[in-house]
Amino acid sequence: MSCKHWLAALMSMFGLSACATQTPLPLASHVDIERFMGRWYVIAHIPTWIEKQSYNAVESYALKPDGSIATTFTFNEGGIHGPMKVYHPTGFVIEGSGNALWGMQFVWPIKAQYKISHVADDYSNTIVTRDKLDYVWIMARTPSISEQDYQQLRGLVESYGYDMSKLRRVPQMERPRETP
Repeated sequence: MSCKHWLAALMSMFGLSACATQTPLPLASHVDIERFMGRWYVIAHIPTWIEKQSYNAVESYALKPDGSIATTFTFNEGGIHGPMKVYHPTGFVIEGSGNALWGMQFVWPIKAQYKISHVADDYSNTIVTRDKLDYVWIMARTPSISEQDYQQLRGLVESYGYDMSKLRRVPQMERPRETP
């Protein structure tokens, strides 16, 4: 990763690390961590500044032997065929949270809040939030979901108190692609 990208990640994490205490958002009662691992397509988000013009955004998780989560976040910048950006933060499950609350670390020692507020019973979709209501991610196991499912997930995000005018649908290629 270039110096420019490290600096961008560091600046973003400083903004992400300040977890305000407003009304805490819901937390999924339990997340089967092994089932949660794998590829998640970002369907919609209120993005961090790094991902404001992301296309084909995919977040992939792999459980490491030490219990941390190797994460690969990829997207094309600026268009479906724009340059590929790749980030490798590490997730850390917070004990006693039913595996639904993580710290996500792009740059040591800063860990941003990563809160799994919803996960479908069949693990087909999820909503990741932050108590600050600054960023949110609606993700699914497939690059697209039905409009009915999207509206249901969008309704949950709205019920959490997010400013829905900031929610952006992330354009995805219809065919799955390999994540580096």
